[in-house]
Amino acid sequence: MLQRIQSIWLLLAATCAFLSFQFPFYTGTNAELIPSAILDGKTTIPIILTTAAIGITSLICIFLYKNRKLQLRLTVLCIALEALLIFLYYTQVKTFTGGTYALTALLQGCVAFFLFLAARGINHDSKIIKESNRLR
Repeated sequence: MLQRIQSIWLLLAATCAFLSFQFPFYTGTNAELIPSAILDGKTTIPIILTTAAIGITSLICIFLYKNRKLQLRLTVLCIALEALLIFLYYTQVKTFTGGTYALTALLQGCVAFFLFLAARGINHDSKIIKESNRLR
C-alpha cells in the first residue's frame, strides 16, 4: 500500500508559503530611513510571484498523485524556486540599514524542508511501485 505522507508535506509547504504573505521576514530601517519598514511576502513583485508560484505549485502537486514523475519534477522545481526566494529575501535585506530577522523568517526554511520531505516520499513511492511490478 502506498503511503501518501508527501501530500501532508506538500500541504504544509503550501501553508507556510502562503503564511509568509502575512508574517514579516525582516523588520528595521530601510534605505529610505523609514524606521519600521517590514519585509514580507508582499514587498516586491519578484517575491510575490515566487511565493505564489511555490504555494500554488505545491497545492497542484498534491493532486498529481497518479503521475509521480511529474509530481517529483514539480516538487524539485519548487525547491529551486524556494532557493531563489531565499536569495531574493536576502538581497532585499541588504537594502536595510539596520534591523532584525523575525522569528517567522524560519517559514522559508520550513518550506524548503517540507518540499524536500515530499520529494523523498514521492521517490519512495516510485521505488515501491517498481518493486511491486517486478514481483508480478
